[in-house]
Amino acid sequence: MEDVLQKYLPERAVIPCFDLIKVNGVHLKIVNHRVTRHGDYRRMPNGMHQITVNASLNKYRFLITLVHEIAHLVAFEKFGRRIKPHGLEWKRTFQQLMLPFIRPEIFPTKLLPVIANHFKNPKASSSTDAKLAIALKTFDIEEREHSYVFELPLGSTFRIHNGKLFKRGNKRVKRYECVEIATGRLYLFQPNAEVEQVN
Repeated sequence: MEDVLQKYLPERAVIPCFDLIKVNGVHLKIVNHRVTRHGDYRRMPNGMHQITVNASLNKYRFLITLVHEIAHLVAFEKFGRRIKPHGLEWKRTFQQLMLPFIRPEIFPTKLLPVIANHFKNPKASSSTDAKLAIALKTFDIEEREHSYVFELPLGSTFRIHNGKLFKRGNKRVKRYECVEIATGRLYLFQPNAEVEQVN
């Protein structure tokens, strides 16, 4: 398992992550890219703890996602199954598990302040923290073919992954109002949503 983890994690995070996996009895599956999620945790009918993480993630996002999912397991075991999946108990657990990793031996120096800020109050997904998502994206291996919604000019048309077309509107507090062209319905997009500009 350590050999496998070396392919997906920062070098200095491999042994501590392997220990977390072992101590918590995790069955880790590294799976093909999923558009809707980076990873997930579920307790199997036989009582086994299964965590899946996308193989397509860069090593820093992989680390955050793996610890995020282990935090679900630990929080449920400690506080019971009735807690909110991303409630206070999970947040505190995630912060505690992540703290030993927030070091310059593991994360690049320019990423550390963004990560430290995120972990003051971790979100349900690293993708909903636009600053963190954009900072992590700079470490992706493949070239970025798409634009972020916040980069598009007001009124421009764009396509999302499922082919639907939208027109970019004004920024509300944190997100952007965008109108689906086919239906006229208004949607709110995270600033870091990756889209393909059409015009």
